[in-house]
Order: sequence, then C-alpha cells, then structure tokens
Amino acid sequence: MNEDHSYKRINSQSLGDVIQQFIRANGLQPKLDEASVVKNWEEIVGKMIARHTQDLYIKHRKIFVRFDSAALRQEMMYAKSKLIEKINNSVGHQCIDEVVFL
Repeated sequence: MNEDHSYKRINSQSLGDVIQQFIRANGLQPKLDEASVVKNWEEIVGKMIARHTQDLYIKHRKIFVRFDSAALRQEMMYAKSKLIEKINNSVGHQCIDEVVFL
C-alpha cells in the first residue's frame, strides 16, 4: 500500500496576511485605529493629560479631544504636531492628520 501523504498548498498566505487583507478590503482599518488610540490614550499622552480628557473620538482622520481644563487645552494647542506624531507612532502608520480641541 503506497499512500501519498504529501499535501499541496494552493495558497501559502499566513493567517495574519489573510486577516490584514480582510481588514483592508472591508475598510475596517480606521475603526481599528480609533479603538487602538482610545484604548491606549493614557499610554500616548501620559496619566495627567489622560486624567483631564473628557471626550475623545476620531472622524475622517481628525482626532477630537475635550479637556476639563482650559489651561491644558491651550498648552496642548501648542503641541499639536507632537501629539499627532505620538498618535501615529502608537498605531504604526499615518492615521491622524489633524487635532481638534473642543
């Protein structure tokens, strides 16, 4: 009895590659980025700033942030480009182009 136990791999993509293709094909990356930024906000901006953040959401590559302190809001306005850089670094690609302070 001579059985052939060799299997042919028609498609040798990794599961990670398939998942990434699915995410891209279904336009899910922006929502995943938003969830990641919100989840990691304290890590991105630090405990003090996170503690004073009242609202945070992302829409059309803009992040909208509301603080409970006018002084902090003013200070963060001067650090917009640094904040954008930190956010994009946290997700590993350019997902935010602008910060809007509410």
